[in-house]
Formats: sequence, C-alpha cells, structure tokens
Amino acid sequence: MQFASPDALDRARRVKLMLFDVDGVLTDGNLWYSPSGEEIKAFHSLDGLGLQLLSKSGVHVGLLSGRASPAVAIRGAQLGVQHVVQGSQDKRQSYERLLKKLKLDRDETGFMGDDLVDVPVLLRCGFACTTHEAPEDVRKRAHHVAATPSGSGAAREVCEYIMRAQGTLRHVIAWYLR
Repeated sequence: MQFASPDALDRARRVKLMLFDVDGVLTDGNLWYSPSGEEIKAFHSLDGLGLQLLSKSGVHVGLLSGRASPAVAIRGAQLGVQHVVQGSQDKRQSYERLLKKLKLDRDETGFMGDDLVDVPVLLRCGFACTTHEAPEDVRKRAHHVAATPSGSGAAREVCEYIMRAQGTLRHVIAWYLR
C-alpha cells in the first residue's frame, strides 16, 4: 500500500537531486554470492528506465550505498547515473559532501532508503522515500512509501511520482507513446 504524507507532492516538486540506496531499494535486498565469492545483484529494468527518465526530466540522479560492488558501478554506468557513491560508512557525510559539491540545499534533494543506516539521510533530505518492506522505524520517517516491492519497480514508482509532481512525466515519456 502506497503512502504519501500531506506535503509529499510539494516536497517532490522541489527535488533537483534524487539519491537511491541500492540493496533493498534497487534490489530486493537479498545478497547473492557465486561459489567463488563474487557478489551478484539483480536489478529490475523498470527501475533502470525510471532513473533514466528522471534524469531526462532534469533531475540529477545518484546512488548512495553503504556497500561497494562492481555490479553497482556497472549498472550505474549503463544507466548514465551521474553520481555513484559506494562503500559509504557514513551516508550522512557522503550526502552532505554531495550537496556541497552540487551547491544544493537539503530541501532540493530526495533520498530513497530502506533501513536504519539510511535514516540519517532520510531525516535531512527534503523528500524522504522508502519501500513498504522497510522497518516501521524507517517507514514512519518517510514522506513517501512505495507500494511496489523493492527491486521490482519501487524506485520507478518514486521517479514517476517526482515527475508527476514537477509536471514533466508526460513530456519525458511522450517519445515512447507516439
């Protein structure tokens, strides 16, 4: 079940940078390892196109992950994600550095995270989003809780929500609908 706070649309209208956690947001949260110990991740194409569409709408898109994985670097590059921060032991500090680099105010940023390590950023950004699978302590701090499952379109749902709020969705998807 989707949830949006009364001010979620107003918050989404101001977003100039949208950041996404990876494990549990862009993936289903499962950690898979090959027999040789290589980490394997599954990303959903709906989320990938959602990030690309949001970027085409003029919103900067980034990944902010506490874990480091070659798969994330590859997927970020495939999607043209401008900002990929991995191995962040303190997501709040990484978030603040990125804001300073891009000269953005907190209320111009959004973040979608799914667990307690994401709360420091969720509390600071202007548009806090999470998944319906997230723990209650995370969900109750979000302005938007996605109805779509993690790793199966939850990020796409948030991307479209932002574009609807900003009035850019129809323009961005028009090429596909002709």
